[in-house]
Amino acid sequence: MMELPDLVAGGLAAGTLSALALGGGLLRLRRQQTRQRAEIAALRTQLEGSVRAFTAEVEHLADRRVPAAARQVAHPHVAEPGPLQPLTTGTPLGIALENVVLALQSEVAAQRTRVDAAAQAGMRGATREIQAALYRLQDALRGLQQRYDDPELAQTLFRLDHENEQSLRRAQVTAVVCGAWVGLAREESHLVDAVTGGQARLAGYHRVQVHNHLETGTALVSHAVEPVAIIVAELLDNALRHSAPDTDVVVSLEHVHHGVCVTIDDAGLGMTRDERDRAQRLVAGDDLILLTDLGDPPRMGLAAIGRLTRQFDLGVDVSSASPYGGVRAVLRVDSHLLSRLDPADRPPAASAPRTTRKAAADRPAPSHAYGTESGVPEAAPGHHEPSDTDGLPQRRRRSPAAAPEESPALRPAHSPAPSPAPSPARRPEEAAAALGALQSGTAAARAAAENAGADGHGDTPADRTGETDHTHHTDHTDIEGEAAR
Repeated sequence: MMELPDLVAGGLAAGTLSALALGGGLLRLRRQQTRQRAEIAALRTQLEGSVRAFTAEVEHLADRRVPAAARQVAHPHVAEPGPLQPLTTGTPLGIALENVVLALQSEVAAQRTRVDAAAQAGMRGATREIQAALYRLQDALRGLQQRYDDPELAQTLFRLDHENEQSLRRAQVTAVVCGAWVGLAREESHLVDAVTGGQARLAGYHRVQVHNHLETGTALVSHAVEPVAIIVAELLDNALRHSAPDTDVVVSLEHVHHGVCVTIDDAGLGMTRDERDRAQRLVAGDDLILLTDLGDPPRMGLAAIGRLTRQFDLGVDVSSASPYGGVRAVLRVDSHLLSRLDPADRPPAASAPRTTRKAAADRPAPSHAYGTESGVPEAAPGHHEPSDTDGLPQRRRRSPAAAPEESPALRPAHSPAPSPAPSPARRPEEAAAALGALQSGTAAARAAAENAGADGHGDTPADRTGETDHTHHTDHTDIEGEAAR
């Protein structure tokens, strides 16, 4: 039987062991709590760093990326900054931020298109009213031209009519850019008449030299006449604006395999590669045209060309340089837009440049329409052929101090060319008599045309407005040159 001291000693030993075990457990627990506290502190620090990084990324998105993404919609060359922390690329956070940018750009583009469409609709309505007022003014000016025979008044009315024609062209171009119809109904016309008609709508038309190398009777189908005239006018306007006032703009009309090409060469400053690429995109008509993309003030000429090339299946190229150092613009009219008119029944305008091509079987073209009595093709108005030509159009610089030559439109078809010797100056009485005679002849011809229209065989007012006016304004300048003598 165990004695009491042994029991006490055993209990004490067991208690000691239990205390030691409890102390070790408490020590381990304390150490574990310390580690957990350190881990929690590290996690808290990491979380705070992540929050700060996320906050900085969101602020960077709002301050830098979102404005740049919105500007990039209108200006693709603007660079959009990437995320502030490159390590976020490809992570869920980075993907979410990229989706925010893409959604923003999509919505901005949609809203921009809707706003621009509303602006274009408003512009169409405004230009429609302006065009109607200008057409009424044009009719009033023509009525005055037919009513009065005073030469000085006639010359003033001619100038006003030409200014009105230029205003009509600007309004028409604006309407075309905004999606409106060209505004004029035409019948089939000689292609050279459409080209000279576009030329006559410009202030500097006297600097344009047209070389006609087409076959006699080459014409445009009715729905292509006005678009071609508008495109030629805008291409010539760009050429005249961006070249020196003492240089000429050369226009050549040539047959090609798939139709006809109208080539316009200027001696201006030319364009840089970026400008040429942008101009080519505009005239191609493949991209959506927005008014906000056309500058301030908006330059609508190339945009109008793009609209017309897409609508009427025409082709325009401005990507090459002119041999004179400027820009070469080429308008291609395919065969399905071409027609043929009999020059005997419907000759081209008297002021239109005669073709350099001979008639079939090497016979000269009829003298009343294109050729001359000797069978040698006459030069285009204002064009001087050198003595040693090699088949290429030659240019001559216009001298500001030179006296104006007599217009070919006022010379009889069979009269010999004037000698290069300077002719004596005309007296004001002779100029007034010439203007009065031409005014009377014009009034008689218009009266005959109106009588024919009353019988149901004449042109519509839209046809007379579109086609006859082209030569009308060209003749006016010749008359003004005569009066200046």
